[in-house]
Amino acid sequence: MPFKNRTVLITGATRGIGKAIAIKLAKEGANIIIAAKSVTEDPRLGGTIYSAAAEVEAAGGKCLAVQVDIRFEDQIEAAIAKAVETFGGIDVVINNASAIQLTGTEQTESKKFDLIHSINVRGTFLVVKHALPYLKKGNNPHILTLSPPINMDPRWLGPHVAYTISKFNMSMLAIGWAQEFKSAGIASNAIWPKTTIDTAAVRNLLGGQALANMSRTTDIMADAAYYILKQKASECSGNTFTDEEVLAKEGITHLDHYAVVPGGKLFNDLFV
Repeated sequence: MPFKNRTVLITGATRGIGKAIAIKLAKEGANIIIAAKSVTEDPRLGGTIYSAAAEVEAAGGKCLAVQVDIRFEDQIEAAIAKAVETFGGIDVVINNASAIQLTGTEQTESKKFDLIHSINVRGTFLVVKHALPYLKKGNNPHILTLSPPINMDPRWLGPHVAYTISKFNMSMLAIGWAQEFKSAGIASNAIWPKTTIDTAAVRNLLGGQALANMSRTTDIMADAAYYILKQKASECSGNTFTDEEVLAKEGITHLDHYAVVPGGKLFNDLFV
């Protein structure tokens, strides 16, 4: 079991893709830290750090639920300290927490601009910064960031430039860390879904049930993350993968079982 006794910190993992990855890795023996904000359930979103932790433990893993808003550096430091106290170290960091804002320049308030960059860029940077001393001592250490291949096609910049540059910044961090931490033996990659994924964001912000029915389940991202993170850190770093690319490298090309509606039409995600 390549994840036996490896400790994985996942930001924003109370629901959706982050929770699916947590459960997948827990089944493989990983210790999981659910580092996220929600301690009371929002009916539109579902899930708290405690309900997610219960699902992780039901899957067979050990789990620490810790409330943290990655906009605040002191909360990040406290969460990492508690993780290390509980499990003795950190081997994997998954930067899943992210804010979405699909508005044009005139419609994007300064507080919204600050929010998405504080979470997506600054928060991601600070989580890795403070986890780094433990990753350097980690067992097959990996950083995995949920962000897209950098696609400079103007059609991705024009409609929602503030959000787009925040996600591309996350990918640039992933690429930069691969080079910066190469000598320390730490891998860094990014991953993004080829199609939309049935999450609360898709249902509430993008297209409701109609788009959810044209999406895949979170399982495809969980499986793709698993295949990346089990690779030797020295042999898999500096990539901005799509989930389909990762599965294809593993010889998995029949993906219909991941569809919400098997055999139905699928909708490509942003940036791909």
